[in-house]
Amino acid sequence: MKNLKNISLALLGLLVISCNDDDTVAPPVTNEEELITTVKVTLTNGSNSVVLQSKDLDGDGPNAPVVTVVGNLLANTTYTGSVEFLNESVNPADNITAEILAEDEDHQIFYQLTSGLGTISYTDVDSNSQPVGLAITYQTNAVGSGNLVVTLRHLPNKSANGVASGNIANAGGSTDAEVTFPVTIQ
Repeated sequence: MKNLKNISLALLGLLVISCNDDDTVAPPVTNEEELITTVKVTLTNGSNSVVLQSKDLDGDGPNAPVVTVVGNLLANTTYTGSVEFLNESVNPADNITAEILAEDEDHQIFYQLTSGLGTISYTDVDSNSQPVGLAITYQTNAVGSGNLVVTLRHLPNKSANGVASGNIANAGGSTDAEVTFPVTIQ
């Protein structure tokens, strides 16, 4: 009987030791990177609308993205713009734009134009009054052509020098998506 009692106490001790507070600690929250297959920029001035789209349905696969530009940009014109990020590898497509908006303090979209093609300004801000870039204005310059590079950064340093005005050089963070669109101003 004494051995049974000692064995029972030993098993109870092991049970108490194995049930510590470590089991109640929540696992760290991870922000999984979403697959972005499509980036769509829409620029509008009255009835003139231009849509720039990059679609890469295989993600990092072997196929190059399909880049299309529908419509013509006019010289010396101000456009209202918006950008949309989608994952079209699933049906229905996931709207990543909504997630960017919900986590706007952690994201910024950068727009880099070939010199002479005009200027892009942010028209939206996060809860800290820092730029996001889902809404923009684009003031075109004279006739010309070049590229528009659109880059979505996760966890940029929005307070770094020049970042609030769209300078990606000091932004840091990681790139979630980056596409290059050919731009022609007529």
